[in-house]
Amino acid sequence: MRSIRVCLSLLLLLQFNATAAWAKSSAERSLDQLKTLIGSWSGKSSDGKPVHLSFRNTGAGSALLSEFVVGGPKSEEMISVFHLDGDSLLVTHYCSAGNQPRMKATASPDGKTISFDFFDATNLVDSDSGHMRSVVIALLDAHHHTETWTFIHHGKVTKQVFDLWRRASPSRSTAERAPAQGLLMALPLNRTSRTKESSPRKL
Repeated sequence: MRSIRVCLSLLLLLQFNATAAWAKSSAERSLDQLKTLIGSWSGKSSDGKPVHLSFRNTGAGSALLSEFVVGGPKSEEMISVFHLDGDSLLVTHYCSAGNQPRMKATASPDGKTISFDFFDATNLVDSDSGHMRSVVIALLDAHHHTETWTFIHHGKVTKQVFDLWRRASPSRSTAERAPAQGLLMALPLNRTSRTKESSPRKL
């Protein structure tokens, strides 16, 4: 009887977890997908400029922060913050144009492509002034994604595609490990030497 109660409890727990997972909104699932990008990335823009990008959690995990540098270390940095607003996923983009467009997400059926479209902005004089209009993030695999950013200025549309690859975590080189390995190899000899010196001399 006890085993039946245990089985029923486990079944109810599994059903609850499945229901909770299913209850996640499309926006929550999209934010979870974007959080798989956490880490450092590098690549090139469609006009051949080097790109460096990083993602990290902020706000106790309630938002995802992206830092973007195009053209080298002296280039201006752009920051974007992805966060939920009720049942919507938004991004606020802090642009080098001096304004801050807000864009709302829609996801492809498989959740691997997330498109953000402009709906308002702060510090934007009028709709003709230069501002970011959309961004499409395509998650190709765990180590490769693309971002397509569309900028509009007085009706002229400029589109840039960034091809990005995950950067591996730096590891200690063989040269860095060699001194430590040499020290470890020397220790038994040193111990042997000390043992011989401390042994009583036979008369």
